[in-house]
Amino acid sequence: MNHIFIVYHKTKKVIKRERMLKSKVLIVGGTGYIGKRLVKASLDEGHETYVLYRPEIGVDIEKVQLLLSFKEQGANLVTGSFNDHQSLVNAVKLVDVVISAISGVHIRSHQILLQLKLVHAIKEAGNIKRFLPSEFGMDPERMEHALEPGRVTFDDKMVVRKAIEEAKIPHTYISANCFAGYFLGGLCQLGVIMPSRDSVVFYGDGNVKAITVDEDDIAKYTIKTIDDPRTLNKTVYIRPPKNILSPLEIVQTWEKLIGKELKKSSISAEQFLSSMKGKSYAEQVAMVHYYHVCIEGCLANFEIGDGGVEACELYPEVKYTTVDEYMKRYL
Repeated sequence: MNHIFIVYHKTKKVIKRERMLKSKVLIVGGTGYIGKRLVKASLDEGHETYVLYRPEIGVDIEKVQLLLSFKEQGANLVTGSFNDHQSLVNAVKLVDVVISAISGVHIRSHQILLQLKLVHAIKEAGNIKRFLPSEFGMDPERMEHALEPGRVTFDDKMVVRKAIEEAKIPHTYISANCFAGYFLGGLCQLGVIMPSRDSVVFYGDGNVKAITVDEDDIAKYTIKTIDDPRTLNKTVYIRPPKNILSPLEIVQTWEKLIGKELKKSSISAEQFLSSMKGKSYAEQVAMVHYYHVCIEGCLANFEIGDGGVEACELYPEVKYTTVDEYMKRYL
């Protein structure tokens, strides 16, 4: 019995020491699609985790309840507003690492440039060891050639990067490629998030490789990077080897799971781009992104250079979700 008591207390001391060695983390945008997963991953990894509560959410009860659930799980809520510079500075001073997950998707809300206020607060606070801005998709540095109006996403992210680097803020950029919930759920088609059991339309010939990542895995890999010197001032690309598949291969995976062949058709690049006419601005932005992913192949058509590292190679202990595993949820 005494032996068990001693081991128990040694274990508590070890856990406490390990938590002291881990960075304190502030997550901005913690109630969002990726943000809520980052909060969970940070807590799971034993980080002292703070989530920014923005009074601007008003009476959005779902967000408030989500914030309270974070608190129940062990996170700390800290009040701060993009309309109150000092409140951001005060929040930043509580931690070592800031991760932003504010929305950059036009079909939801595009708030990427709000992060410039966060950059100013981080610079003034002067204590941050690492800042991870809201990126998580395609690497904006490789999208200088992107078509209008979709390029606004990448241009805005590059404005934020420039501000970070000019302020000499230590940073890590996360390029997580395609979110599985959107790309797999829609069988690589826009405007669909549940896979059809009847038919599918390919953009182009369907043979261009893309990269899909489970959103929970994105969060796990992201949190792994924050105390890793190998990722300092680098772009981290999340490229799970088994998830580098073409739309045709993704559809074939689905067909195997349901035991049925889908009716397949395709539209050319020219047809796809011409179909943008008459669409809303947000729809056009999304269409441009799908054009570059599905027709141009912008995610997998380059080698990672000296400025980047690959997450699966850095953290082989993370057992990522494969496309086949992910799609079984739709059965």
